Amino acid sequence: MAPLGKGGWSLWRMRESHMRGWAGAWKAEDPEYTMSSKSPTTTSSTPPSSVTFSARRTESHDIPDIFHHMNYNTERLFGRINIIYLLEKANLAVTLVNQKNAPVAHAAFLDYPNWDIVDQAAWEAHLEHNYVQNKCMPLNTLFMHLFVTTDEYAVDCCHEIMTTVFKTVPELHFILLFVPCQEDLGINLATAFLPMKSILGSTLDFDYSLYVSHRNQYCPQLYVRCARVEDHDDLTPIFAHHNDTLRQIYGDYFLAELIEAQDEENVAVVCEDDGTAVGFMSVCSKVNIQLLHDCFDLGPFHGLCKPHPDDILKPPRKPSDTGDEIVSVTSQKEVATDTQDADVEQASRVGSIRSQISNASTNVSKNRSIQSKTSERGRTLPSSSLELPETINLDRSRSKDLNAAETLSSLTPETESFRPLYRGAVNAFCIQLFCIDEKHETRSLDFMNFVFNLFPDKDFCIISVPHMAPEFYLIQNFVRIIPFSNCTLDQELYVFHRSGLLKSFLVRAARSSDVSGVELLIQTLKLNKNILDDLNSYILARRDPDGTPIQAFVAEVLHQIVGISVIRNEMDIEYIRSHYNIEDFIYFSHHQQEEHGHLYHFALNPIFHHYAKHFMKEILRLAHKSCLYYPIYPQPEDGKFQNPCAHSLTSALHYMVPVRPRRQIVYPLEKLGINAPSKEVSKDQAKYALNHFNRKLSLEPKVSINARIVVVGASNVGISFLETLVFCPHLKFNNLTLISTHGLPGKEASNSLHKRFLVNSHCFNENDYALMSLGSWINVVVGKMTGIDRSAKHVVVSNGRKVPYDHLVLCTGQQYQVACPTGADIKKLFTNREVSENSNQRYTGIVPSNLFAISDDEDAFIAMKWLKEKVICSTADERERERPAALPFMDKMSSILQTLAGSSARHPSAAFAGNVIVYGNTIDIYTTIAVLLSLGISGSHIHLVHPPSCSNVTSLNNNTIENAVQRALSRAGVTVYRDSLLAQWNDGNHPDPIAFASFTTNTKPFKLQCSAFFTFAQKRVDYETFKAVNDACLVYDGRLVIDTNFHTNDATIRAAGSLTKFSNIYYANEWTHSNFSSKEIGFQLAATMLNLFDPTLEPVFEPPEDMDRLVPIYKGCKIRGGVLPGKYNYVHIFKPGIPSRLDVQESQPNYGMAITTGDAIKGNYFRIHVNQYSMIETITCFSKEPIPVSNYICLFGQHERLLNNLCSRWREGLVTDLYSYLKDPWALPIYHDRFIDLKKELRQILVSVQEDVPSMQELVRQIVEGELALIERPKTYLKRFYKQNVYKRLVEKSILNYLNYNYYHLPMYAWPGIV
Repeated sequence: MAPLGKGGWSLWRMRESHMRGWAGAWKAEDPEYTMSSKSPTTTSSTPPSSVTFSARRTESHDIPDIFHHMNYNTERLFGRINIIYLLEKANLAVTLVNQKNAPVAHAAFLDYPNWDIVDQAAWEAHLEHNYVQNKCMPLNTLFMHLFVTTDEYAVDCCHEIMTTVFKTVPELHFILLFVPCQEDLGINLATAFLPMKSILGSTLDFDYSLYVSHRNQYCPQLYVRCARVEDHDDLTPIFAHHNDTLRQIYGDYFLAELIEAQDEENVAVVCEDDGTAVGFMSVCSKVNIQLLHDCFDLGPFHGLCKPHPDDILKPPRKPSDTGDEIVSVTSQKEVATDTQDADVEQASRVGSIRSQISNASTNVSKNRSIQSKTSERGRTLPSSSLELPETINLDRSRSKDLNAAETLSSLTPETESFRPLYRGAVNAFCIQLFCIDEKHETRSLDFMNFVFNLFPDKDFCIISVPHMAPEFYLIQNFVRIIPFSNCTLDQELYVFHRSGLLKSFLVRAARSSDVSGVELLIQTLKLNKNILDDLNSYILARRDPDGTPIQAFVAEVLHQIVGISVIRNEMDIEYIRSHYNIEDFIYFSHHQQEEHGHLYHFALNPIFHHYAKHFMKEILRLAHKSCLYYPIYPQPEDGKFQNPCAHSLTSALHYMVPVRPRRQIVYPLEKLGINAPSKEVSKDQAKYALNHFNRKLSLEPKVSINARIVVVGASNVGISFLETLVFCPHLKFNNLTLISTHGLPGKEASNSLHKRFLVNSHCFNENDYALMSLGSWINVVVGKMTGIDRSAKHVVVSNGRKVPYDHLVLCTGQQYQVACPTGADIKKLFTNREVSENSNQRYTGIVPSNLFAISDDEDAFIAMKWLKEKVICSTADERERERPAALPFMDKMSSILQTLAGSSARHPSAAFAGNVIVYGNTIDIYTTIAVLLSLGISGSHIHLVHPPSCSNVTSLNNNTIENAVQRALSRAGVTVYRDSLLAQWNDGNHPDPIAFASFTTNTKPFKLQCSAFFTFAQKRVDYETFKAVNDACLVYDGRLVIDTNFHTNDATIRAAGSLTKFSNIYYANEWTHSNFSSKEIGFQLAATMLNLFDPTLEPVFEPPEDMDRLVPIYKGCKIRGGVLPGKYNYVHIFKPGIPSRLDVQESQPNYGMAITTGDAIKGNYFRIHVNQYSMIETITCFSKEPIPVSNYICLFGQHERLLNNLCSRWREGLVTDLYSYLKDPWALPIYHDRFIDLKKELRQILVSVQEDVPSMQELVRQIVEGELALIERPKTYLKRFYKQNVYKRLVEKSILNYLNYNYYHLPMYAWPGIV
């Protein structure tokens, strides 16, 4: 269901969010949900109809139509209803549309009675005590709260909606409806509902009558039996519809032969509807258990074997082992038992999700070696499946602390954790072949009871499916098993336990008598003490020690505890609303503060994982909550990564949705004073990733995708690509893998000095990584790609590991390479003209230990650490030992002389002997020198060497700023050399370490002593990457060649970023991804991939022939910034394009105008370029003060009049300081993250016909084309028309609603009613 959009200030024109997919999924992708009343699938007496209806989830834009269909009968049966509130709280809301896509009926269903007859948490007892033969329980019952339809098709619509609901919720058996006893149901509902008999002598309130609708009237359970050869004719069309491969391999009668070949070990069964076989399943009792043990972590299920006294379940205990070490895991292929241990330790009582569940992903399977089986044996639940000793013991033994250089997914087989040894008999059977008619797919689980009875001695049914096979319903009820990190099996494994067929899954409030059962359930969880402490707090006081109300619930099956959850009131909801886009999923104003809950603990026996969402739905009902939130904090210790908890058996995140963070305004608090936002909104606290669950999501499934998507390179493009996939709320990617030299970025604080070595693109920072928590969703393999095997479809990593893929995404980017000396002997007084230089030549010699080619933060950290340890500190210690004790005066004089010479004052411990050479022409040379000066290295020891430039565009491309930087370098004592080519290291002798560096110039060569050499000469594709790509026969022409859809010459390999170039067929070699925003490139790359997996997206058609040779032009701004010498903060925001000199641009007649204030040398320089269309195209800041970059990014692409008529004010001399001007309160709404939504809404008003008045857009068109004869200026006429008609009122109303709705971010504005 599409949640109400975050543009909630406009009630009837809310945006459809990214979760609008139910409409598309039901209508386009699932034929069984496209229903015709001709279908004879019901025993009701509804007459046949010639109208075809389609069902979809009700969306926000349906609200006016629901109002239109409401009449007296609606109020008579359902009472007075707030439609928006009802849709917000409904577990399921369904809309029927006709062939013209016009809505004809709507219905809403909740998990508690209508008319508020009884408390929502107590309706089960009410029904049990007052009605005969009541089998209703929360798992199998929903209540109808609304039904409206057109009178013409009332009966047909009721029938179709009831059929849809029963198909959508397979566990559902009863739909109940309370109506006032004096009212009749009407002809439409009377055909669907029957009255329920009350118990004689009950204390029932006879003001209301209860009616029930049964599943067997619309979608009955299927009859399952052993297959017969006669079923061949019924089943063949079903198989042919899904896949014709088996017939092509084994012949036309393969199915009949398979049925005939049944024996004790191989059995074929069918399900039938009205005597016709509609589904087939072949099961086998032989399982290759050793293969499964080698490839999958089956510890939670005792290896699918019977317990045996000789089982080895724990590793040998080592003296150094400690039971309290914190678990940190980064591969989904390793099961971590406590997903958020570190998080709980960082944030006081943040709580932990402890769910023994795995995400279900679906597929049609025909594997003959790994399958599944289940049967319910009586009413006894095996205690071993509840205690889960194997799950936790195995997890703990297989987990270890990780430092910054390794992740569990990159461990070699020699270091991989202990694996248990099982000696008991195999306790599982497998499904070899399964197929069912799409119309009956939701009844797939009807097979399981029958096939488990075929093998009464086995407790588990398994099934394997190919990674690329689409999801199918059966395995949504199975547990997906986590593969080991070295697994190369091209299959996903799913397991189902026979006890999972039990329907007596009861959720209730915890009692003191449950403590022993909870202890047994969680005894092997690392945080079992925390859970028990919180459970005891609930039992004793119902509150946390800090006074916050808490609630505890248990899940019970056959009187045994199988699950535990603890929640508390969410006390920080204002912060959450203002910092996260929760209004993508809820309509916030319809949720009371006490209805928001914080999920604290969640543990569930894995064999009941398919009831996890029902468990969470029941928590909401019993706790009178409407939303649950769960934060994931970044790991608090250096070098540790977030667990991939979304995939492990110990996580409920699969059933929650990740919530995107909101961009925050940087407020000028000193200007706002009392008008600043509240502390709850503006407080600075630890960043975390937020996950969310609400009532609307409780019956909305996710689509699980098992395709192995491997991303090589943690560049901005790669991170943006992964972010886009992870934040798709209705999709669940089970096999996302990142191969990166240094793992996931974002492990250090953003203010770390080493992060200032390189220019900042402002795509992602450490806060962004914390808010995304990518480590919760993806595997991380630490290493460098050294090969690609396209035939075997795997990537070879530097540690020898092979990472298989179905889709490979290459976004390694370009890196600074080791500078290659020309080899010229400066003793012969060569000049640059006499030296043969090849800029593309690769250095192949020994890389000196004191040479640094910094390409990322890890390289910068290593360089800074080396400088501190090898140069700065060692030199200071040596001088401290050598100097006489009686020479403090000399130190003082030296300091004075240093100051007089123009060097910055330095701490005595930062003494430095030797030179640091910085070689290159990019902007990174300036940011690196600024860091060297900040480290305490004297400017007189820093030598900046510029090689001859191959471009006439300088790195800063602004003469004013360049002059200020050169002045700062001169004041610091930095020596600058221009047009100097690196000739030799150590006069051509052994280069490690570099003691001297020689250079040739246009005149006289020179030689410099060298202690450290930083090279920023040229960025190129790394040689290992080039070799891997070239050896794989991917087309390479200076860069990896791609088309406009990111494809290489291999359909399964895509690439993006500065690694790539467009094919020559586009005749656009100047344009590459380097010209555009990396973040936007990553988003577009993900969009092309989502078309393969997202069933809610419209199909993509090939462009016309005349359009398929155009290079895509992306419009997002590019940004670069950093700290330059002189402690200047620099930010440049500009339009993507081919670089050109600024003075050449300014000389063009269509350049526009440049607005400049301040002085670069004084550190208050601000320049805005407004193009010929009055749009802001470039923003350049050069300041001694911190720059609110996120605010200024919002100005790009805006019209100058939006900035309070900037151009006219500047011409009039009213704007003398742009920094101060853009801090004024009038500008703050422009920086708001929802301002773009307001602009879209205002534009929609102006382009739409309002109250039979022509749209402003139409009026402009008529004026331009001369259709209107005006006696006044067109601009004057348009202004008058705008003011005299409805448009002015609508625009003002929309703006006021925007300010009112976002008052918590914009309290400095007044609106009507505030006083």
